[in-house]
Amino acid sequence: MASDVESTPLVGRADLVATVRAALLDEVAPGNTAAVFLTGESGVGKTRLLHEIGDRLRDGGALVLTGSCLDIGDASPLHPLRQALRRLDSDLAPPAVASVRALSAVFAAEGTGPDGAGALLERVSRGLSVIAGGRPVALVLDDLQWVDRTTRQLLLYLLAGLGDLQLSVLAAVRAESLQGAHPLRRVLTELRRLRSVRVLDLAPLDRAATEQLAAAVVRQPLTPEAAERLWRRSGGNPFVVEELSRDLRDGRDGLSDTLREVFLARVDALPRPAHRAVHAVAAGVEPVEHWLLAQVVGLPEQELLDPVRAAVSHRLLVSSDDGYRLRHRLVAEVLADELLPAERALLHRRYAEALTAVPGELHQARLAHHWRLAGEPERALPAAVAAAQEAERLYGYAEAHRHWSVAVELAEGLPGVDRTALLGHAAEAAHHCGEYARALSLLEELAGADAGLPVCELHIRRARYLAAAGRSALAEAEYQHALEVADCTDRQRATAAARLAELLLHLGRYADAGQRAREALALAEQADGATTEVVLASMALGFSEAFGQDPEAGLAVLRRALETAERAGRPEDVALAYLHLAELLTGPLNILEEGVVVARRGAERVTELGLGRSYGTRLLAIATNGLFRVGQWAEAEKVVAAALRHRPSGADAVELLLARCRLSVGYGDAEAADRDLDAVATMLAGGGARHVIPLLTLRAGIAMWQGRHDVARHAVQRGLTETRSDDLVILAVLVWHGLRAEAEAHASRTVAVDANAVRRLREIADRVAGRSERAAQPVRDVVDGYLALCAAEVSRLDGADPELWARAAAEWDHRNHPYPAAYSRLRQAEALLARRRRPATAGKLLRQAYQSAQALGAVPLTEEIRTLAGRARIPLEERAARPSTPTAAGGDELTVLTAREREVLAAVAEGLTNKEIGQRLFISERTIGVHVSHIFDKLHVRTRVQATAIFLHSRR
Repeated sequence: MASDVESTPLVGRADLVATVRAALLDEVAPGNTAAVFLTGESGVGKTRLLHEIGDRLRDGGALVLTGSCLDIGDASPLHPLRQALRRLDSDLAPPAVASVRALSAVFAAEGTGPDGAGALLERVSRGLSVIAGGRPVALVLDDLQWVDRTTRQLLLYLLAGLGDLQLSVLAAVRAESLQGAHPLRRVLTELRRLRSVRVLDLAPLDRAATEQLAAAVVRQPLTPEAAERLWRRSGGNPFVVEELSRDLRDGRDGLSDTLREVFLARVDALPRPAHRAVHAVAAGVEPVEHWLLAQVVGLPEQELLDPVRAAVSHRLLVSSDDGYRLRHRLVAEVLADELLPAERALLHRRYAEALTAVPGELHQARLAHHWRLAGEPERALPAAVAAAQEAERLYGYAEAHRHWSVAVELAEGLPGVDRTALLGHAAEAAHHCGEYARALSLLEELAGADAGLPVCELHIRRARYLAAAGRSALAEAEYQHALEVADCTDRQRATAAARLAELLLHLGRYADAGQRAREALALAEQADGATTEVVLASMALGFSEAFGQDPEAGLAVLRRALETAERAGRPEDVALAYLHLAELLTGPLNILEEGVVVARRGAERVTELGLGRSYGTRLLAIATNGLFRVGQWAEAEKVVAAALRHRPSGADAVELLLARCRLSVGYGDAEAADRDLDAVATMLAGGGARHVIPLLTLRAGIAMWQGRHDVARHAVQRGLTETRSDDLVILAVLVWHGLRAEAEAHASRTVAVDANAVRRLREIADRVAGRSERAAQPVRDVVDGYLALCAAEVSRLDGADPELWARAAAEWDHRNHPYPAAYSRLRQAEALLARRRRPATAGKLLRQAYQSAQALGAVPLTEEIRTLAGRARIPLEERAARPSTPTAAGGDELTVLTAREREVLAAVAEGLTNKEIGQRLFISERTIGVHVSHIFDKLHVRTRVQATAIFLHSRR
């Protein structure tokens, strides 16, 4: 099971290679010996490591002898050393060849003389000393489990220090071959006691390294689904990973013949009872308890111990306190094809009968699984329903959805079963776990089944699912239909009105949301048990009031709504309360630090409640936006990476992708930003202003950095004509981008300024200013900041006014928003230089802007600052005299880097490519390139080697 050592990169073993090299070369005193024995299952990468470490030892000046043991026992004494000498003969210079041949002649002698084996070992030792010529000798041996007796004696002789040479031994051993009284097993046990000997058990790759290796074989990153399946099937075994990845790359389904034969050979080598035990575990739900396996196999528990021990020793099973697992789930796939259908059904029936007979609480999920595969759906269905209900009680909505879906499938064709009720449960569970398309599909199947579901209830559920999927316009229409249906009860009307208020809130229509919230609260007073409706309506009303004239009152309403939701304990209510509170703090009220804390705390809480994929993702997107605005971009990237692990969909994915896109635009990664915005546009069928306006604003921002000012203008005009919103902040941002696009067009002289567009944008800015006077003070403060930018951009069209830019910078400094503050200082300096006034002040402003942009990693802004400074001959930083080599740099040089840049530099120092670093950090390859360029600039280096030298020096 050794993979091609040259075909794929070595991943996940850099630290191990460095450790072993040091143990065998750097830490060995002259005249001493050392040894490292690598043990591990077949395919775990031992042979590849021998080649890699052997090359490192050779580069370090050692004479490296490499050989492999044969699976023929003592019939070929000293074969690995003979093989090593033959390989060495072809590589040495002529003077040394004679010494090699003289040593080889020792092996050809018919006898060893009167001193027997001891004399042979001494002569071999002396011969190796002559060949080494004073250099350290490294003996690298593969498949040591097959070592012959004479070679084994030679190793012990040399490691005991009886030979006159500095020797290191590196050997690989298949762990599953060391069974029973294997002589090497006893030898390794003794050698472990020596300080100069290390026995390292080589573990499989972790998940990140597994995905990295697979991506190298497939030649592109894997989709999350493919990566999950590969990890589950391979268990991190590099050989298995490579084989499965090649099948994936070449479009082959199923298992390769190579993998199938490898695993079958290992299973067939087991004693018969162990063979049966492995088949039984492969059919079970892991972990399989010892008592359960005994009943399925049909052996007393005591008699089962020896077969299981054999399977564990052969590295097919893993034993733990809670039971037995297959080391590779791939074994289950292989063995499934080896059993007859009747044999498989019999195994599952034995499992189900054993689980049913055990006293105490039933394992419903496992029971449903085994009865279903035993071909008895009528016995599987009650267990599947019970498992789904149990999962819902524990807020495991993803598991509940899976069990309800199984129940729906089992109910097909069974007489007397109400399948429509199962469809309803399955749809609701799908909605809660973020499978929105599946929820809508199940709901439509339920509607078409003539289940007698009230029309009002159908409209409400369809609206909820559509809103979660990001199809806001259709959702709003469905809620309106629900309110108009004659058969609606007071409770249902309260529900429809409350949820419509919540939807309007997300669309930025705060006045409409407040009106619907009041209507919902009035209806809820007439209905019993309408706690959810009260919570939803209170949140919408509180948000509306906070956006208007009374932020403190609105904030208090939302905090009370959260307390009410926590007391009631309904997960979706708790999630919505956290969501609205975090949005209010980071949005209209602009209390960013507290808002980020609430959002991250809320994400943890709703994940506990089983809603991490949906509401948890939205809360992390809010945290990302807050961190972006306060300038903590590196931390924002980490939050995005954590949210992406939920694999969100629908409106949840839209929120997160927009948040990530803001970072990409700031970093100047246009390719990543365009990719995210294309994905958002695809998902935004029927989306509202809450998402469409930020989408078009980001489109304009990318286009401006690319010099495509006409594209930016078009995006802004679309935002102004295709949507409507009460959110003055996102409108002000959009207007600023429109005026900035016209100012950039004027400055570049590549596109004519559109006077009509300027006039319209100024009119809208004036309307926003008028409406903001009636808004809460925090809202006015943020709007004023963007209106200051708008006024300053207008001045660029007829001679930029530095005072307007100074006012804008002061506005954003006051709010601790470093990015717009740095941009304003750039423009203020530009205006001063254009008027040939106060060059010293302009230089100071440029340096301040440059430091801020550098700290953020805002590459396009940094480049524009550099360009202006270069034209004006203004130095941006004082560069002290530097040593001639980067290795002489002080250890504090890394303090100029951001936290994310230090992470990237650490990965660069490991020798990873930009693509590999991006896969590790969940960032696009292009963004990694931006970070690397930024690192080079800050450290004043030109190559990765120089940057690595500074990093390593700082670690001393």
